[in-house]
Amino acid sequence: MRILVTGATGFIGGAVVDALRARGHVPVPAVRDVDAAKRRWPMLQPVAVDFAHDTDAQAWRPRLAAIDAVVNAVGILRETDAQPFAALHDATPRALFEVCVDAGVRRVVQVSALGADEDATSPYHLSKRAADRHLHALPLQGVVVQPSVVFAPQGASAGMFLMLATLPIALLPGGGVQRVAPVHLDDLIDTIIHALEDADPPRLVEAVGPACMTLRAYLDTLRRSLGLGGLRVLPVPMPLVRLSASVLQHVPGSLVEPETIAMLARGNCAAPDGIARLLGRSPRAAGDFVPPPLRAMTRRDAQLRWALPLLRISVALVFVVTALLSFGLYPLDGSRALLASAGVPGAAVDIALFGSAAIDLLLGVGMLLPRTRTVAYLASIALIVAYTAIISLAMPAYWLHPFGPVLKNLPILASLVLLHALDRGD
Repeated sequence: MRILVTGATGFIGGAVVDALRARGHVPVPAVRDVDAAKRRWPMLQPVAVDFAHDTDAQAWRPRLAAIDAVVNAVGILRETDAQPFAALHDATPRALFEVCVDAGVRRVVQVSALGADEDATSPYHLSKRAADRHLHALPLQGVVVQPSVVFAPQGASAGMFLMLATLPIALLPGGGVQRVAPVHLDDLIDTIIHALEDADPPRLVEAVGPACMTLRAYLDTLRRSLGLGGLRVLPVPMPLVRLSASVLQHVPGSLVEPETIAMLARGNCAAPDGIARLLGRSPRAAGDFVPPPLRAMTRRDAQLRWALPLLRISVALVFVVTALLSFGLYPLDGSRALLASAGVPGAAVDIALFGSAAIDLLLGVGMLLPRTRTVAYLASIALIVAYTAIISLAMPAYWLHPFGPVLKNLPILASLVLLHALDRGD
């Protein structure tokens, strides 16, 4: 079959395209960035779409020429003015589904979300539910797949859960009593493939894992599967969680906002009977999400998610605090005497003192900003190497100082090299 896949550059849509190719189908990625899709799949012919604006059914007619089936995998967790739920989850899918009827598309699979049901209250779930219902009202074979929390190592939500699982102490909302039924991406993709290929698939499939568990139990399961032992939890009162979410929603890229906290509190569970019947087997258990050969790598990646920001902030603080000390928090006479002992001429002492302080401050702040981070790391490495060389020539005795003021440059240099390699802000 020739199958149009919307949202193909997302982690679900991309996995669908790869699975369809492996099954001998011809996927047609429908994406905003055609060049990115061509780089990933040079053998395919992607088409340009924009779900934020393609709400007119006429825009979809030429894209459905010779198409046998459609998978709509477009979904966003947080809406913006440029990408509202009303367009991406509802209006544009409606237009696409309606044209499928006229174009003779035999089957449409809509990737929705568990919770897009009669009890839905969040804008996210309500917009998904509206498109689901519209699809089922049309005279075509429409299958709605509603996944619970999806585990995929490359996915943002799975990355967040893995990070939480590897923390020395996990701060969980309400102690992590919220209910989830995590499903592995491979099982979700197999569900979508069955929904496309089976002769008579169900109209609705709740794509869940074999067990409903608390968030705390899920993270504990992930942690143990990574070889880290049991999870240690510090419960965070829900009023504080909601207050924090109202602040974090303004942080670019944050998955935490009042709506996501409300959806988590509602729970995300369903019986696994439907997906098991469709797959002909039980879906993968959470304890088996990370295969043994990948556990060490997955553990390191998850730990780096919190360790790198911690290292970045601590190194940046070294530079910022050093600058503030040089600006006068430490007695200026002591700083001037130290520079004089290093051979700095009297007329240049203040220039060297305040100039180096300004540079330290700029570098420390630069490390905290994504756009300047890489340059700040390189400049800091060069600066420390220069400082170390000058001190080695002018005051070599400092290498043997019991407080190790020069020796401590070595781990800071190593930290900066590591940050430059792994913490590039992209």
